[in-house]
Amino acid sequence: MINNIFKELTELEQVEAIALGGSRSGDNYDDKSDYDVYVYITAPISEEIRKKIFNKYCSYVEIGNHYWEYEDNCALNNGIDIDIIYRNLDDFCESVSDVVEKYQAHNGYTTCMWHNLLNSKIIYDNDKRLEQVKKRFSVPYPEQLRDNIIKRNYNLLCAAMPAYFNQIEKACKRNDKVSIIHRVTALLESYFDILFALNSLTHPGEKRLIELCKQRCIILPNNFETNLNRLFDDMLVHMEKLNEDIKDINTELNAVL
Repeated sequence: MINNIFKELTELEQVEAIALGGSRSGDNYDDKSDYDVYVYITAPISEEIRKKIFNKYCSYVEIGNHYWEYEDNCALNNGIDIDIIYRNLDDFCESVSDVVEKYQAHNGYTTCMWHNLLNSKIIYDNDKRLEQVKKRFSVPYPEQLRDNIIKRNYNLLCAAMPAYFNQIEKACKRNDKVSIIHRVTALLESYFDILFALNSLTHPGEKRLIELCKQRCIILPNNFETNLNRLFDDMLVHMEKLNEDIKDINTELNAVL
């Protein structure tokens, strides 16, 4: 089914490249892993054409979702989900360049698109442009980018006036559980962005981050997993301990920085 979908997409004149991302692009997947398919287009493909293709191979189809990138979300007839994400290659290349070549740091997840590009498997590349883009950005991790990510996200963690630590402390005093969850999530986004940058690793995304850090990061704070698990346990049950948990996480992070 997936090969037939690829074949039909490559026959469309708007499609210049297709890449397979996520766990399916490597060896770390099982028969329930989703397909993340990136379709690089020169012009929009009509919804009618896309529906006609996917209805042949999918039991459920949602066309034109735009919650993150523009994509179609489907379930194959064998029950496996497939996300088809449509991109303009020039726009995507510019967004990666902002990070890799201009060293622009974000509030968490800074190098995710770079990681996606480097780790996606090229399925189709009509003019070899995607291969050229991949080669362009297959470079050592820039030191300036690493420093910018660490500086920006460390300030967000605890050093700047609007730092997450201060916001969480106020939310705890108000017993505002929704705000606590929201701000702890943002804190973790910056925390993991720092850890991957510190190790000169591209950010793999939001899944299995503790496990991936343990596998891939040479430099990790002491009590890395223990402190995080304590934070999770205390987040809504023992809010009075939350500030101390975050202080311990920051203390150990400072030690390795």
